[in-house]
Amino acid sequence: MAESTWPGEQLVVAAQHGDVDSIAALVAGSHPNVQRFARSLCVTPEDAEDAAQEALIILYRRIGMLRASGALASWMFRIVRNECLRRARTMLRDQAPLREGQAPPRDVAAPSAEDEVLHRMEAGRVGAAVAALPADQRRVLIMRDIQGYSGQMVADALGLSTAAMKSRLHRARAAVRHTLRVTPGSAPGGNAHENQDN
Repeated sequence: MAESTWPGEQLVVAAQHGDVDSIAALVAGSHPNVQRFARSLCVTPEDAEDAAQEALIILYRRIGMLRASGALASWMFRIVRNECLRRARTMLRDQAPLREGQAPPRDVAAPSAEDEVLHRMEAGRVGAAVAALPADQRRVLIMRDIQGYSGQMVADALGLSTAAMKSRLHRARAAVRHTLRVTPGSAPGGNAHENQDN
């Protein structure tokens, strides 16, 4: 099992106490597992590489903050997950499409502080719902709906048949809709992808 490939507890303890050689060995020994986490949680290889590097930097700088030496894997997983989620939220915010029938803005005034807070809360809810998906569904959803790749490109990139890609996409959209409906503050029945073609 992958858990057994993490550096041993003695090395973690020595690193926690500031031994420079142990810290370097810990970072090097954790690298393959951190990369595996990042590849399973992030959508693009670039995001995965960046998230893995960020997690290893945090490990190097903050190993002394790890309370239990046996909790290294779960700590690293949380750091990578949060970094991938942050990147997905940024992508959502930067690439948010216009709603159907919505005209491009003309000389729009800056949003109020309240509007900005509501927008960030909504983006956070959507990002959390996407991050909670199984990895196979999350990749398809982000590539198709956030990054805007065609269905065929998504299927080809992930080595899937078009039917398998559409099935995963449908399940992912349904799961996100369900999560947003049951999350406090969501509007019942509202969703952006209900009638969207695959």
